[in-house]
Amino acid sequence: METFWFCVIALLWLGYLFLEGFDFGVGMLLPVLGRSDDERRVLINTIGPVWDGNEVWLLVAVGATFAAFPAWYAALLSSVYLPLVLFLLALIGRGVAFEYRGKVDSARWRRVWDAVIVAGSWTAALGVGLLLSATVFGMPLDAAGDRVGSPFASIRWETLLGAVAVAGYAFVHGAVFLSLKTEGEVRERARALALRVAPFALLPLLVLLLTVQLRFGSTWTWGASIVVALAAFGAYGRLVLRREGQAFALMGVTVAAAVAALFGALYPDVLPSTLDPAWSLTVAGAASSPYTLTVMTWVAAFGTPAVLVYQGWTYWVFRKRVGTRHIPRVHVP
Repeated sequence: METFWFCVIALLWLGYLFLEGFDFGVGMLLPVLGRSDDERRVLINTIGPVWDGNEVWLLVAVGATFAAFPAWYAALLSSVYLPLVLFLLALIGRGVAFEYRGKVDSARWRRVWDAVIVAGSWTAALGVGLLLSATVFGMPLDAAGDRVGSPFASIRWETLLGAVAVAGYAFVHGAVFLSLKTEGEVRERARALALRVAPFALLPLLVLLLTVQLRFGSTWTWGASIVVALAAFGAYGRLVLRREGQAFALMGVTVAAAVAALFGALYPDVLPSTLDPAWSLTVAGAASSPYTLTVMTWVAAFGTPAVLVYQGWTYWVFRKRVGTRHIPRVHVP
């Protein structure tokens, strides 16, 4: 049961990285692809109906960690407390900016909130990468599971690489998503930008996976890492042929294989100790009681299909492309 919930948490992080990944990417690209207020509104409208639903995956992932592996939850979140606070503030700022941006008919007002969206998107993407890479590479934990050292012990070259890897993926993922969801000049700019930056922006992800595999990898996680490279190359090729939907799907395969490689290399640990491997938190040692995991499984069996159905329905309803012709005049009560 412990292994099952470890896999569930990995799946929840996969959902968050895939859905919120393009969400962050759109925010990052707001000043790059939006050359007028109408075009920036087009970009925001592509994620307007779904951005808050995408964040549910983060809440469930963290909540499931708290319930299924309380020792993992306590050790990790207390160890990365300061970066985590910045990450949460970035998410709050993005949400407020989306709601407040159109409340006043003022170019200066909109520029301020656009800057909050951009800064929040970059900060949140970097924060997610730092959190996940700190989980995989480990923290300086003592025998009691407490962090040893400064509050910035999570900031090392490996975790910074992870932060840049996730941000780079989100940047490209957002550009591919916009080439799929927009029309006209915005679509062409998004596609051209994705083709131009993808080889460089996705390189940190490949370096991260290579580093993880050299340290902790097994045969099958090496295979998953190879799938990441092949899927990323395939997405690039599909985008060249203007198959934006297939490119977007292959970006999903890229992040799915990356999550499998990272969590597969981590198992059976949930948070390694960089001080002594004997002090690492493991799946068996950090888990809740079998009764708790059983109750969680029954709750998830009924709740998960409902969440998937309503979120899938939302994406289906808002599946059409968006262009400047769909943007109404600014109306402020």
